[in-house]
Amino acid sequence: MSAETYRDAWGIPHLRADSPGELARAQGRVTARDRAWQLEAERHRAQGTSAAFLGPEALSWDRLARRARLADTARRCFTALEEKDPETAAWVRAYVHGVNEGLALHRGGDGPGHGGPGDRDSSHPRDTTRHPPAPEFARAALVPGRWEPWTPLAVWLATHILFAGFPAKLWREHITARLGPDAVALFAADGPGTTGSNGWLLSGERTTTGHALIAGDPHRWIEDPGVYQQVHLSCPEFDVVGLAVPGVPGIAHFGHTGTVAWAITNAMSDYQDLYHERLRRTGAGVEALGPDGTWRRAARHTETIRVAGEGTVEVEVIETDRGPVIAGGPEGLDDGTPAALSLRYPPRVTSDLGFGALLPLLRARTVADVDRALDAWAEPVNVVQAADTGGGLLHRVAGRVPVRAEANGLRPVPAWKPGHEWTGWHTPPRAGLADGAAVMANQRGLATPLGVEFAAPHRADRIAALLAGRRRWSAADLSAIHTDTHLGSAGPLLDHLTALTGLGPEATDLRDRVLAWDRRMDARSTGAAAYAAVRAAVVRRLAAHPVLAPASVAPAYPEVLQPWLALVPRVAYALEHLLRADDLYGIDRAAVVRAALEEVAARPPAGPWGDTHRLTPWRALPDPAAPADAPALSGDHDCVLCTSSVPGLTDRAARSPAARYVWDLADRGNSRWVVPHGASGTPGSPHHRDQQPLWLAGELVPVITDFDRLTLICTHTHTHTSTEETDA
Repeated sequence: MSAETYRDAWGIPHLRADSPGELARAQGRVTARDRAWQLEAERHRAQGTSAAFLGPEALSWDRLARRARLADTARRCFTALEEKDPETAAWVRAYVHGVNEGLALHRGGDGPGHGGPGDRDSSHPRDTTRHPPAPEFARAALVPGRWEPWTPLAVWLATHILFAGFPAKLWREHITARLGPDAVALFAADGPGTTGSNGWLLSGERTTTGHALIAGDPHRWIEDPGVYQQVHLSCPEFDVVGLAVPGVPGIAHFGHTGTVAWAITNAMSDYQDLYHERLRRTGAGVEALGPDGTWRRAARHTETIRVAGEGTVEVEVIETDRGPVIAGGPEGLDDGTPAALSLRYPPRVTSDLGFGALLPLLRARTVADVDRALDAWAEPVNVVQAADTGGGLLHRVAGRVPVRAEANGLRPVPAWKPGHEWTGWHTPPRAGLADGAAVMANQRGLATPLGVEFAAPHRADRIAALLAGRRRWSAADLSAIHTDTHLGSAGPLLDHLTALTGLGPEATDLRDRVLAWDRRMDARSTGAAAYAAVRAAVVRRLAAHPVLAPASVAPAYPEVLQPWLALVPRVAYALEHLLRADDLYGIDRAAVVRAALEEVAARPPAGPWGDTHRLTPWRALPDPAAPADAPALSGDHDCVLCTSSVPGLTDRAARSPAARYVWDLADRGNSRWVVPHGASGTPGSPHHRDQQPLWLAGELVPVITDFDRLTLICTHTHTHTSTEETDA
């Protein structure tokens, strides 16, 4: 058995092997070579052990990971996978074995990946620099550990446990208690409140080739290394190019097999529930009051979390019949408030994380194959768009959403009252195309029956309008849509500015400049900077108003959940609703906008939008080699180029497109993609940030899938031969 690794000009790995298992092993090995630090950071996050080397700041997350039973759920799901789908389980094991092989290279010594004589894997001929060991290990005094067969499932679960936004239910409960039930709609995400992804599908009748095009960009927290890994996987059974999640085998979200391609956006579905629990201690442990009026014993044990520089912390882990208790306990919250919250989420209930879909996706040849594969999908719940070379099209929701009472979707419900049980699973909705196109940008639409709050329609409406502006599109044309900066949500504030009278000269000049602005959030635009400054001042003043200010005092839930309870971001993302509402609790909004305008006019922005709107990626450890000046960004929260800051707090953007792609069904070689940084996660590698200039400029990297061409541009390949499979 053998596997070969090729690298294109961007250092993107192209893997060819004799079997799916050996290919998975090669994928694990090359991922550990390119993303060793990222893999280890994710493994520790999934296990709730990251505070051991990241310190107290990681403790709140580790507590949640332990209390939510993430690692234990992953173990359960892998055990069930072995029983139901031994082929996929063996494939995951092969990937883990490759990860462990690759991580061994970062433990020291003169082996492959360290530039020693055993390293014959190089990139383009211009790339003569060997990939050094990840320097973060030395800075964190951390040695790469061993992955277990269930670790990829734990990584997947930890990556997505907060993706469905169950803490939003805490916000709705909080704002209802402070301002009344009508406040929930005022602060709804549709106004706008969240980012997700853009995705659009054009049928052959709308393209220059007569074959479909799929394009889009997932919006995620921008991390360094990036959350997506460009990869090419080839064996006799399949040949797939796509965006993988480091630490997880295969290509789950965005892939092209040559004859069929698929992509996803977040469906904004609600599939996790929170329950208020009544708990009591007994001589035998902890009991919880159930909906039948009886007290039942809850599972309970304690775990120890090591915190760098601060010793150890004990965590009590409690699980009721509803699910793990993630906040509070028999004694209440940390401030003594009597509260205990349990979380019910599908994989904990079913012992199925949906990994049974991954191999069938790689083997797919038609949209019917993709459709069947996605019947096994669990979470996150996505809207999927797919097309094949035979003209087949697919637009559906994939994932598991429980059937239960409407109240469950709105806020935490009482565990001791009947009527809040799960009674089955929703049938995922499907839809066709309108005028040869399907657009999904997390707005209300296909997935509406499965969710509560969705993204504002601005991105989706803008994409649809841009697509309608041309009857036929080529793959090369679509990158212009990725980078459109028109801000659809600016209207309400501009209307308030238009109505202002009796302003002083400085405020009048600023108002006129903002009103003359073209509503494009371009990095070089001074009008965009002026608008953003006024918007931020309005947000701060509204949040500080005596009517709304009481909502700034959030319940003492764990720190990791507090961002969902913060008032200023909630005001910022709901500003459209708050400015357009018939009445906002008697607040004189015209006076607020006037005061904000005068405040900014006294100290107007000195430069364009890009001076303050800059990329701020998350890193587990500070990177001393990172550029001193973060790159300037165009775009904003409600632009198609969705680069989200938090108006009122900061103009810096931590959420942006985590990748961009165009899948061409006429010729896969005409497909394009790009990521925010590069293929390598190792500082010092020539491919650590080599794609960033293109990403910033809205340009895409060619997708290369021809191994004959790769053979010509690579000076060497790395061939790994294994004579036996070692159990991971």
